[in-house]
Amino acid sequence: MFVRYESPTAGPRGVSVGIFALANGLAQDGRLSPAEHIEWRAGNDWYEAAFTDPTTVDPSIYDRAINPTATAWFKVSATHLTDRLQRYLDILQTHGVACVRVESVNPGRIIYEDTDQVVVVTDTAQVVD
Repeated sequence: MFVRYESPTAGPRGVSVGIFALANGLAQDGRLSPAEHIEWRAGNDWYEAAFTDPTTVDPSIYDRAINPTATAWFKVSATHLTDRLQRYLDILQTHGVACVRVESVNPGRIIYEDTDQVVVVTDTAQVVD
């Protein structure tokens, strides 16, 4: 089983934007309060240290020409990672940015996997069981 936190609507590529991209967008747009910015930055720093960024293994994994529908999903066993997402959810909610939890046993064709996550591609925006 896999879990993903994402926008409830698909973006221009036909896939829903994930929780980190949603929060990063708020930060890049300068919409976070100073306190939220500190929490967002600390959260991103923690996640960068806590698990592998798939692009460090395969820089082309999110290349839109190669894998236009690539999305990352946590393994449900990665609770040490998913338990820390609540602050991101709180920030998104404060700013009126919708984010939903999606679960699937088959989110798509796996193109990357490690102990905590998979990156998949799909023929459609999502495959949800």
